[in-house]
Amino acid sequence: MARVLPVVQTRKIGSLDVSVVGLGCNNFGWGLDEVASANVIAAALDAGITFFDTADIYGQTKSEEYLGRALGARRKDVVIATKFGSELDETRKGARPEYVRRAAEDSLRRLGTDYIDLYQLHRPDPAVPIAETLGALDELVKAGNVREIGCSNFTIEQLAEAKAGVKAGAVRFESVQNEYSLFHREPEAGVLDVCAREGIGFLPYFPLANGLLTGKYRRGQAAPAGTRVGGGAYLNFQHLLTEQNLDLVEKFTAFAESRNHTLLELAFAWLLAHRPVSSVIAGATKPEQVQANARAAGWVLSDADLAEIDALSQATPA
Repeated sequence: MARVLPVVQTRKIGSLDVSVVGLGCNNFGWGLDEVASANVIAAALDAGITFFDTADIYGQTKSEEYLGRALGARRKDVVIATKFGSELDETRKGARPEYVRRAAEDSLRRLGTDYIDLYQLHRPDPAVPIAETLGALDELVKAGNVREIGCSNFTIEQLAEAKAGVKAGAVRFESVQNEYSLFHREPEAGVLDVCAREGIGFLPYFPLANGLLTGKYRRGQAAPAGTRVGGGAYLNFQHLLTEQNLDLVEKFTAFAESRNHTLLELAFAWLLAHRPVSSVIAGATKPEQVQANARAAGWVLSDADLAEIDALSQATPA
């Protein structure tokens, strides 16, 4: 009997319907081996998450391989987003048209599929006119290898340049994936407005601010071992535990708990309250983390809630 996935809320990215919570696959092949990755993917499917975001660079291509093999016959039930453009080696990098085609072929092979739902330029390539990259991506869409295209780490100026570079009848970027969270609000300086005006989906990455919004880090308590700021491979994130940041964590936590919610749930709910946001992409290393992320989408903040959160943020600069 075919497996029936739970029905969850979705939003649009172009023609795609994506679950409002997505699974970021950046841990696969780096922090997680193939078995652990498959367990996280299975938990995501069980929780109703059907949007999976990876990249060729994640795990040095292993993330795509692990994701493709874990999905198997369930590939048709999900939306796969991947990215190209970050440097894999001296010959595999950037956004030249000839490389766009090669990168797509490589990702299709690793994912074990004949189409990519959302193909994203991972970062702008200043050496290549964006119109040339868009032309190559348009060819992939027209050939049926890609359904929609997107970009990542683009400014409002770069989005304007991309809009001007779209030829008549060609596809455009349908999504923008930039860092956005309660601790990093740069997209509010213009990118979110562009997305709202143009009908472009916004995908926030690092929605939990590298762990600050998970509830793991509290004033006067040692950071848990193995976490991003608790030591080991993530030692470089310790600079996040400033007095100002911890003060804001305490205030956000009190706000959430006064409404019978967690800090993590607040992080997701706040992002989803911004209508250009199509899906909140968060990574996970354990099945229970995926389940918590999926549950977080159930809290809908009121206008009064949002105003109070803004007041808390302005009173305590992060």
